[in-house]
Amino acid sequence: MAVLRIDASIQGPRSASTELADLVEREWVAARPGTEIVRRHLGTDPLPADAWANAVHAGFLPAEQRTGAHHGALTLAGELAGELRSADAVILALPLYNYGISQHAKAWIDLVLAGGEHGERLLDGKPAVVLTTRGGAYGPGTPREGWDHNTDYLRRVVADIWGAELTLIEREFTLVGVNPALDAFAEHAELMRKTAHEAAAVAGRTLALRG
Repeated sequence: MAVLRIDASIQGPRSASTELADLVEREWVAARPGTEIVRRHLGTDPLPADAWANAVHAGFLPAEQRTGAHHGALTLAGELAGELRSADAVILALPLYNYGISQHAKAWIDLVLAGGEHGERLLDGKPAVVLTTRGGAYGPGTPREGWDHNTDYLRRVVADIWGAELTLIEREFTLVGVNPALDAFAEHAELMRKTAHEAAAVAGRTLALRG
């Protein structure tokens, strides 16, 4: 079994989304030894910013009119779509940044869509664990209610467009302990951390055994 793991955090060892993905992976491999983990870290090894535009423009040009940049972008898009297509399952650690999806993750999604066939369900029926984290709180009744433009987008792409069987794990208040303005929420944040960690471990174990 091959599992594709995509990380997008820019936080390095302090990343809450990476921590959750590590839990899923650890439990997955423990339950199913021999699993191949294919990794791509978009935060530390970002994709070229102009690749998507070049891939799209290349699609409207005859092959003989395409530049080296066009050919390179098409090759990259096909490679990324192929990684997703050939995976038996995926682990996607994609945090919210500035109220939406990170630029690194968006570039990856755009290129995957450009590299696949139109309407292709690249993960049709396959398990996908999406782990998304938010520094503050965005739920009903909070000052930032409605400001999360990341999570619903990920649902639409991973489940509705790519056809995956989605397990979504969310964790909020990851900036508690970092931002003094959030100190009053320490107990609530710890409960959220514990709940998300437990959900990640269960997801890794149960999905590995099901596959």
